[in-house]
Amino acid sequence: MAGSDTTVDAVAPPDTVKILIAGGFGVGKTTMVGSVSEIAPLRTEEPLTTAGLGIDDLDGIEQKRATTVALDFGRITISQELVLYLFGTPGQQRFWFMWNDLAIGALGAVVLVDVRRPESSFAAIDFFERREIPFVVGVNGFHGEHPYPAEEIRDSLALPEHVRVLLCDARERESCRDVLIALIDQLIADARKVS
Repeated sequence: MAGSDTTVDAVAPPDTVKILIAGGFGVGKTTMVGSVSEIAPLRTEEPLTTAGLGIDDLDGIEQKRATTVALDFGRITISQELVLYLFGTPGQQRFWFMWNDLAIGALGAVVLVDVRRPESSFAAIDFFERREIPFVVGVNGFHGEHPYPAEEIRDSLALPEHVRVLLCDARERESCRDVLIALIDQLIADARKVS
């Protein structure tokens, strides 16, 4: 139609950032994705069965009844311009082969650590260090307890100074948000160093 203004303001799609939530078996990855996601998270949990006896190490997590067999997925909209996609990795060693595929395109990661079983997160730390994927460590305080300060945990995990160690509770949205903010801050600082 001549003379009419039919121009529609085009809204650009938001930038998306892929973040992995990783760590050992039973450290709280599924809980973290679920507590911070703005959507109902996609979960691929299955009941633990007798087939895992002798394979899955339940020391310290005897009450665990289900496990992630593929991934968890959640989303957080930061602004109209930025959306975080969260991918929780499976923790059992027999599912680690999936980590390589999940890591494709990831800008960073949160490695969750259970101080009752810190050795369960060594493989996750090694995975991201070897691939030079930036990460922060979230020390999940089960039952709200943090018996060790962050610096003592850093020393016990032999982490370099540039890796942030934060005490958190995977059940609490604000606590998980703070860990993710620390990771985003780290990614921004790293990008500025390169520019």
